[in-house]
Amino acid sequence: MKEKLGISGVTARAFLTSEITPLLALAGLLLGLFAVLVTPREEEPQINVTFANVFIPFPGASVEEVENLVSQPAAQVLSEITGVKHVYTVSQPGMAVLTVRYKVGEDRIGAIVRLYNQLMSKRDWLPQNLGVLEPIVKPKGIDDVPIVTLTLWTDDEHRGGYELQKVAHAIETELKRVKGTRDIYTIGGPDSVVHVQIDPVKMAGYGLAVDDLRMALQASNSSLPAGALVADNHEVLVQAGRFLSNAEDIRNLVVGVHGGAPVYLGDVAAVSTGPDQPEQYVWLGTGPAAGERGIGRQGEYPAVTIAIAKQPGTNAVDIANQVIQRFEGLKGTFVPEGVNAYVTRNYGQTADDKAKTLIKKLVFATLSVVALVLFTLGRREAIIVGAAVVVTLAITLFASWAYGFTLNRVSLFALIFSIGILVDDAIVVVENIHRHMQLGGKSLLEAIPVAVDEVGGPTILATFTVIAALLPMAFVTGLMGPYMAPIPINASMGMLISLAVAFIFTPWLSNRLLGGKGHAHGESGGTQDEGGLYGVFKRFVGPFLQREQGRGKRRLLGAGILALILVSVSLAAVKVVVLKMLPFDNKSEFQVVVDMPEGTSVEQTARVLAELGRYLATVPEVTDYQAYAGAASPINFNGLVRQYYLRSGPNVGDIQVNLVDKKHRDRRSHDIALSMREPLQAIGSRYDANVKIVEVPPGPPVQAPLVAEIYGLDYDGQVRVAKQVRKVLENTADIVDVDDSVESPQPKLILDVDQEKAALLGVSQQAVVSAVRTALEGEDMSYLHGGRVKYPTPIRVELPVSMKDEARSLLDLRVRAQDGGLVPLSDLVRVEESRRELSIYSKDLLPVVYVTADMAGETDSPLYGMFDAYFQLGEERVEGGRPLNQHLLSQPDDPYFYGLKWDGEWQITYETFRDMGIAYSVGLILIYLLVVAQFRSYMVPLIIMTPIPLTIIGVMPGHALLGAQFTATSMIGMIALAGIIVRNSILLVDFINQQVTEGLPFQEAVIRAGAVRAKPIMLTGLAAMLGALFILDDPIFSGLAVSLLFGIFVSTLLTLVVIPVMYYAFNWRRLERA
Repeated sequence: MKEKLGISGVTARAFLTSEITPLLALAGLLLGLFAVLVTPREEEPQINVTFANVFIPFPGASVEEVENLVSQPAAQVLSEITGVKHVYTVSQPGMAVLTVRYKVGEDRIGAIVRLYNQLMSKRDWLPQNLGVLEPIVKPKGIDDVPIVTLTLWTDDEHRGGYELQKVAHAIETELKRVKGTRDIYTIGGPDSVVHVQIDPVKMAGYGLAVDDLRMALQASNSSLPAGALVADNHEVLVQAGRFLSNAEDIRNLVVGVHGGAPVYLGDVAAVSTGPDQPEQYVWLGTGPAAGERGIGRQGEYPAVTIAIAKQPGTNAVDIANQVIQRFEGLKGTFVPEGVNAYVTRNYGQTADDKAKTLIKKLVFATLSVVALVLFTLGRREAIIVGAAVVVTLAITLFASWAYGFTLNRVSLFALIFSIGILVDDAIVVVENIHRHMQLGGKSLLEAIPVAVDEVGGPTILATFTVIAALLPMAFVTGLMGPYMAPIPINASMGMLISLAVAFIFTPWLSNRLLGGKGHAHGESGGTQDEGGLYGVFKRFVGPFLQREQGRGKRRLLGAGILALILVSVSLAAVKVVVLKMLPFDNKSEFQVVVDMPEGTSVEQTARVLAELGRYLATVPEVTDYQAYAGAASPINFNGLVRQYYLRSGPNVGDIQVNLVDKKHRDRRSHDIALSMREPLQAIGSRYDANVKIVEVPPGPPVQAPLVAEIYGLDYDGQVRVAKQVRKVLENTADIVDVDDSVESPQPKLILDVDQEKAALLGVSQQAVVSAVRTALEGEDMSYLHGGRVKYPTPIRVELPVSMKDEARSLLDLRVRAQDGGLVPLSDLVRVEESRRELSIYSKDLLPVVYVTADMAGETDSPLYGMFDAYFQLGEERVEGGRPLNQHLLSQPDDPYFYGLKWDGEWQITYETFRDMGIAYSVGLILIYLLVVAQFRSYMVPLIIMTPIPLTIIGVMPGHALLGAQFTATSMIGMIALAGIIVRNSILLVDFINQQVTEGLPFQEAVIRAGAVRAKPIMLTGLAAMLGALFILDDPIFSGLAVSLLFGIFVSTLLTLVVIPVMYYAFNWRRLERA
């Protein structure tokens, strides 16, 4: 008569001898191979961060006009869009810049469509004829980050940035032929321009004004099809006019008549084709480790950089390889001799290297678990467990691809982390089959379903408790949620798959491989041997299992464990364990961001960058750097979020520093950056430059590690409060790179038109403005036509550079009066000295001043620096003698008083740990409900969940012992521990109940459960620890590894003692009576 089996036993028996079982396993392996081949590889997970910049020009308007008439009304309109998280504005003279930031996960296309709809449907918020131009929308997202940058440089003294840019523009079109590429653009090198540099004296002598040149250029540069002539049954096309095609055409252009003779443009202006006046400088510098990357020369060379981004959903590795391969094929044709090229960024390569490294770790982790089973259960059992793990991983990889995940560091770490728990089901099943074979009395075909069924119930429950602990983490919000989402989702899918494999494939393979093994008869295996595990448990746990005599021992045990928990928690309070969002990664790049005072020339900025570069060239680990004066370097994800792509102007600079691969250096990138900060800032201080070291953040980036947002009704007062806050931050230990959004004053000349004189002479103010702007800024009055060029060549009319250094040159300009005569501007304008207006920032309709900073020291966690400053600012007084109201979670409710909102890493840390805490709580509730449903008791689940707080005894001291910071990944480890440890308790309690049901005395059943279940519990614990061991060396995920290693080790040992003791203490009266 067959024994009555549950769902696990029935499933095992159904597939035990089925021919379909190996085919299912083979299909799983093939699906896994398919997933590995087709899943796109990237270094970091794709986070759907959608935002857009809206530029609204308001030429000539003051900052206050821009703020009140454009920025604030536009922000009100845009804040109504569904899914918008924040609306930021910057009001500048003549320009409003708005940034609409959507909530993480918002669909990019839908978000941008809603933005356009809102702008167009609410277009009437701007008064007609106000002078505000049409908004320009520039959407941004993760795929705008270039994955490859190619730097062209030359040591040919006859070539420079101008020539390199021409080569780069030719290359852009060829690289765009690579399927899957997105934006391709070049940074550096001046554009090609036809310079028409006017001589005001000669123009006055010939009786010409700037308007005459404009009219002549635009009227003469015209050509249109005029129809056709038909004669003798043939049609001859007619085109009237001819475009200006070169500098000679422009030079010979008739712009007027003087004394009965034509006046040519060349008579009153110097005409030449060449580079534009440089607004940015780019060069490549080499460091001591340049040879490691194949750069044989030392020094600094003019350069330009081509940046290539990829399309969404494409494989970064493939796109990068194809781009570089295509570029290599262009050498000798589009890339001439004397122009050198160097790949300064290849995120495809780093993604591939990371993927290969992690796949190797995945293989080694699997082999280590198989070796563990080999030494504890036997060779054939090890083969069974190994095969089950491989099939499980293969199907999990396919499920991950089907879900939409890419193959990146987080998804692969999720699999490595999961190895230890994916193998649990197989180990428990195989170990119990092994035990039943040792007990004997049944054939293998009879024993396997019974053995599977015996542990099936608790295994199913234990699997779902792990899922219940992990899956709520998938609902963490903010940037951190989608960044870490592969861990809970992949691990949960893997657990379900491993459960199916354990009940379907593992019994089938056990039947094939274990059939030849001999069976011992009777109860062998040492369960009753006093020298074995039974004896150990009876000796150490037995004294606690006595009714009255053991009560004092039980209380002492409880007090000792409680004391250990309190001591462990206190390690964080006394900073023995440092709390931080994520630790720094060991990258091969960082940035040096330089801000000069407003009004600094681009040449002076370049000189400062050059001096900084000369220091960088002495650092042993530096291979090369690219300096960008007047422009930003190609952005990374950090630069995308911080909007570094908006950094432009003569006073800004950026140095992209590349380090030798971490395999070839002893120092971490963070340590290198720390050592550079003081020397670099000492150089910057000599030029009044703000120099910041910006490292690649280990996770989702923020505006700055420390951000203080200053609110209040009076913007000038906000600026004064910001200066107070900045002073406090500068005097707080370990806080560095302090900066604010307040611009330096810059002198400004106002040419005020005498309206009465201008009216009497018939000169409009617009004519004066146009003449001055043309002379100084230059006016592109027309364009050259013809030629194989990608970008049009403007015909720019302006003053010579030598005449742009004083106001006298402007006053000598002449405009045409109503009577046809020429009037010098000196007769029409008064020169007034003033200062440039400061930009006004706002966030969510409230004016704000930002103060930013970073941390560098023993505790480089911004949390400690922020709270140090928080308490110091609590003693500060602002205008009116009022204290400064500080807010940690939201903007001030009352904008009529000065307030400070802390943001930056604090905000993302708070949101992440808040959501993880909620996920942890939800997980515990789900675990409790699952266990209640299984054991039909309210008290038993509480006993089973007792080991959860015991994990703290391992986790916190483990971090302290290894000097590791407690990070978000450490918290993930703690959450995972809740499910992992509870499964051990379930196995123990379920076996105790089975033994009591079979008639064994309660005390004996408790001891025997510990002895019998100790082996699978320790095996699964060791397996999870082995999996964690392979991620211990990763800077970011080391916290996860530490939590698992020490948490599992300590809590597993304590579980084998605490659960039997507690279960006995709460149930001995009821069960012994029964």
